Amino acid sequence: MTLHATAPPVVRTRAERRARARRRLTPYAYVAPFFALFAAFGLFPLLYTAYVSLYRVELQTPGEMEWRGLDNYTALLGDEFFWTALRNTFTIGVISTVPQLLMALGLAHLLNYRLRARAFYRVAMLLPYATSVAAATLVFAQLFGRDFGLINWVLGLAGIHPVDWQSGTWSSQIAVSTIVIWRWTGYNALIYLAGMQSIPAELYEAAAIDGASRRQQFLHVTLPGLRPTVVFTVVVSTIGATQLFGEPLLYEGKITGGISHQYQTLGLYMYEQGWGYFHLGRAAAIAWVMFSLIVLLVGVNAALARRRKLQEASR
Repeated sequence: MTLHATAPPVVRTRAERRARARRRLTPYAYVAPFFALFAAFGLFPLLYTAYVSLYRVELQTPGEMEWRGLDNYTALLGDEFFWTALRNTFTIGVISTVPQLLMALGLAHLLNYRLRARAFYRVAMLLPYATSVAAATLVFAQLFGRDFGLINWVLGLAGIHPVDWQSGTWSSQIAVSTIVIWRWTGYNALIYLAGMQSIPAELYEAAAIDGASRRQQFLHVTLPGLRPTVVFTVVVSTIGATQLFGEPLLYEGKITGGISHQYQTLGLYMYEQGWGYFHLGRAAAIAWVMFSLIVLLVGVNAALARRRKLQEASR
């Protein structure tokens, strides 16, 4: 018969229990300020905007709220200017995002090689991004002037008649997209450059030994290695294009986005409804439409990226 001695129960003192609780709660205390600020300035405004979008609220009398349910949303469906703003947001987003990312990819590829004064070029890439959106837009508005703009002067040297960059639909959208491209190309180029430098050099050495040219190395080594970075920039650029506001507002100084709303985006349309016509309820509904659109576009981009990854894994 074997006897087993039982261990005496561990008795923790009050100081030990306090020290253990402190070690357990300390990480939460470190991250608590972020969540407190996010709840105050992020989550609460988001939920309150959804609440306001269900009421008729005027800017002059914000305390008087009349229940409308989904009427603010259904009213948008019958507003032709809403559909114009939605179409303009899509076209300006495509015109500005696609050339911007392609140019950023090319510039990053050049900066990835050994060049003289590489640090200077990298800093110069960020100068447009660091420039105030107001200053940049006002300068480009002068460049795209109809009568005395530098762009039309250069076109005149080539025998092309002056273009009314503000009144035309496509011309005004191209002008606004040019401002966006100028401001954000360098920023995305540096992101691509950081992604390129994270690709192992052994892959390029192996490709060079196999006789691959620089073009083939870019297509078969650089681009596959940059795929997560490309997805990130596409998502961020899509969000930025959906929220585009400063450039179309300051381009001509009108909240209508031109005489015939030809370059009015959803952000500018929301501002017009809320602070031009004082309809805060409808402006809140537009804000939630924009939020839903961003979630939808980001979800589509994520689904396409996941599908591409699964296809490559199955090969």
